[in-house]
Amino acid sequence: MKAQRQGPLTLRMIATELGVSPSTVSRVLNTRGDDALRWGSAETVARIRAFAEEHGYSPNPQASSLRTRRSGLIGVLVPRLQDYVLATVYEGIEEAASESGLSTFVTNSLDITANQRARTQMMIDRRVDGMIYGDAHLDHRFLDEVHRRGLAFALASRRAGDYPSATVDDIRGGRLVGQHLADTGRRDVAVLAGLQFASTARDRTRGAIDALADNGVHVPEHRVVFSGFDPAGGRSAVEQILAAGPVPDAIFATNDFAALGAFGALRDRGIHVPDDVALVGYNDTPLAEGGAVPLTTIRSPMHEMGRQAVRLLLEVLAGGTPESVLLEPELIIRRSSVTESAAPVSN
Repeated sequence: MKAQRQGPLTLRMIATELGVSPSTVSRVLNTRGDDALRWGSAETVARIRAFAEEHGYSPNPQASSLRTRRSGLIGVLVPRLQDYVLATVYEGIEEAASESGLSTFVTNSLDITANQRARTQMMIDRRVDGMIYGDAHLDHRFLDEVHRRGLAFALASRRAGDYPSATVDDIRGGRLVGQHLADTGRRDVAVLAGLQFASTARDRTRGAIDALADNGVHVPEHRVVFSGFDPAGGRSAVEQILAAGPVPDAIFATNDFAALGAFGALRDRGIHVPDDVALVGYNDTPLAEGGAVPLTTIRSPMHEMGRQAVRLLLEVLAGGTPESVLLEPELIIRRSSVTESAAPVSN
């Protein structure tokens, strides 16, 4: 007498019972009508089907998802989810994915290529339908690898190469900052540019420098420092700027958190914002309005960025080649960049 079977009947169990290969069983049970005769004789096909029906075989939905290449799961990779901007972008991703009947899971890369590669493989192993990358590097070498592997993806927050991305128009955002500083009479501007490999850093810096140049204000190379987007990065960049020359009359930090670090470094040296130095950030995070000196900054539609990234990915999954999305930035003027002696020259 055979031992009673434990757990659900599998293709391998059927194959063992009937003395055929698991691949033959799979092909027969997943082919309708006489087409199944491609995989075995009429007798073999009949035996497999009869055995499966008699023993109540039910296909494994996970195996089915492998065949259809659809798991209903989207992977999301960001530098650090603790970052307010990326967390808000992810909220938009999760919301839009849920509305489309999809699930998401997110993990951190710390902006390290080896981590990007390992985390992506982990998500591929979980059979994600596609990826959204919030940690794209401008050189896009890693993304080229992903593209060659055939994995569908879209970008959020940062752009890279010709891959579809949902970002704020960071060049325009930088221009808004540069124009504002020129309008308020600032002539010696330093830029805390952020991470060199991030489009957000490059584009915001470029926009500000170009707008200042249009107003006759030159930003010398030593006044532009690339560093982290966090408070430590902002503090380090300000210290480098102060060590290289006199105190500038304005500082543009390409991230609010870097601006916070800059504010601390200036305060420690008795340099006052905005009387001595105008300070401008980027992204309009909650800390911008609530600090000791409310921060002038650029408001970016972070939540919508995430939603648009999902839309782009769905178009890619459907075989399309969507155009990248540029969302509009908005200048929010607060006390950190305006004094009575530096009132705007124009609007």
